Amino acid sequence: MYAVVGCSECSHLWILEGRSETTQCPRCGSRRAYEKRKKFVETEDANHARDVRASMLANRQGEGERFAELDSFDALEDEVADGVVDDDRYLEESGLDVDEVAAAGDRDPRGPSHSGSKKEIVERALEALEEPTEDEVVDYAGERGVSAEYVRDALEKLTRRGVVSESRGRYRKL
Repeated sequence: MYAVVGCSECSHLWILEGRSETTQCPRCGSRRAYEKRKKFVETEDANHARDVRASMLANRQGEGERFAELDSFDALEDEVADGVVDDDRYLEESGLDVDEVAAAGDRDPRGPSHSGSKKEIVERALEALEEPTEDEVVDYAGERGVSAEYVRDALEKLTRRGVVSESRGRYRKL
């Protein structure tokens, strides 16, 4: 049994399944005995209860006529289930070659030695190199497609945050 009920405190509408002694409004939290709640419809069909509640909400917003033009929840669910488009079909209908898109996803435009974000590459340089200088970190990251300017900014930020220490021009991860 499903019932579309309303709250006398805040006018919220919701659907109750089954019967309990008391009910609590999900919006304002007011508690009432089930029998004292205003029941707009009681039905065995959950979709019918959803349709009634949706219709009432549409009417409150002055959109009752537009809502009446829509299909029921049952029909809309069937339409959605049948209307899902898979990725390949979406790409094809967008004018893209599916195989080419897949191949592009496998390729890394910055070269085969690049892996990870720019920040991760700088951090990996600090781990891989033993107390490197700024130039050594720049070279390491540069080989992986990271600009020298980015490396210098990253080292400065990491040092300020206390993630890296710098002593006599040499960096060490803490």
